Amino acid sequence: MHVRLAPIALVVALAACEGEANPDDVGAATLDAARSDAPGLDAPGLDAPGLDAPGLDAPGLDAPLPDAPLPDAPGVDVSFLDAPSIAPDATAGDDAPSSSSVASLVSREAFEAMFLHRAEAPCRGGFYTYEAFLEAAGTFPAFASVGDDATRRRELAAFFANLGHETTGGWASAPDGAHAWGLCWITEGGTVDPSALPEYCDASAVAWPCAPGQKYFGRGPIQLSWNYNYGQCGEALGLPLLTSPELVSSDPAIAFRTALWFWMTPQAPKPSCHDVMTGAFVPSAADTAAGRAPGFGLTIDTINGGLECGHGADDRVADRIGFYERFAAILGTDVGAHLDCGAMSPF
Repeated sequence: MHVRLAPIALVVALAACEGEANPDDVGAATLDAARSDAPGLDAPGLDAPGLDAPGLDAPGLDAPLPDAPLPDAPGVDVSFLDAPSIAPDATAGDDAPSSSSVASLVSREAFEAMFLHRAEAPCRGGFYTYEAFLEAAGTFPAFASVGDDATRRRELAAFFANLGHETTGGWASAPDGAHAWGLCWITEGGTVDPSALPEYCDASAVAWPCAPGQKYFGRGPIQLSWNYNYGQCGEALGLPLLTSPELVSSDPAIAFRTALWFWMTPQAPKPSCHDVMTGAFVPSAADTAAGRAPGFGLTIDTINGGLECGHGADDRVADRIGFYERFAAILGTDVGAHLDCGAMSPF
């Protein structure tokens, strides 16, 4: 599977390097218009998240605005999958062990406290409900159910922290702090009209052909992007995401399921974020030499290491860590070791 999918990401990366198919060109006028919809907010979510998919590893595409760490890797590139996707439990229902155990770890009150302002204008995150999250978690029984209580709570905090960063509407002086504004946006660009967003259609991904008239811009809490990611995710979840990508932005349970699919699915040469946070990942000699160690920092390396990791301090990493520390405190657990990825080489 690695050999078959590798050329897809290579073609995309080359196109980005050569300027032949750069999806980052939404246009300043469009973004300025978006910001005008949110007076007074230096909202990082309006910097068209998803325009710098981590698989492209193109530094400089997403320099943060002053005092506004940007969500810059929503188009998570999993084109290097080297293992079958972790299939969700299609039979899991309301009484599934994962759903009930997750609910015992993160209450409605905790969920609301973590994402305190998600439904306040101009944010549109009222879409992301606690019930939808629990429904989605119930289809991935291993999620937040491995290890002791502290480990399970750390995994939840790490998962939510990365989602918070990807969809943030916060800014440095925001009420209750920048990290109380996660899950603000549903689609890339925040208030940018979808008609102005790129198609994200890679015609070389012949296994996942683009459907006529459809666009594959960032949607949902992990900001799923590109036709090949929608195709792989849809196949794993049993959903027609190639022909109906809007399902990710119209059904909150599906939106959370796409995020969980990415979190639970190993990539080659990357482990899954789930394995990183639960102790299943054991660094190889090469990982150790590259400074990669289990902990929250390695989830950042997995999600967007090509842009954020391996070069010392980075405001985007600091933003993710800020979310993680806040959420760990709300969930009543410690943060563990290795929070930063500044000394970790990208995969």
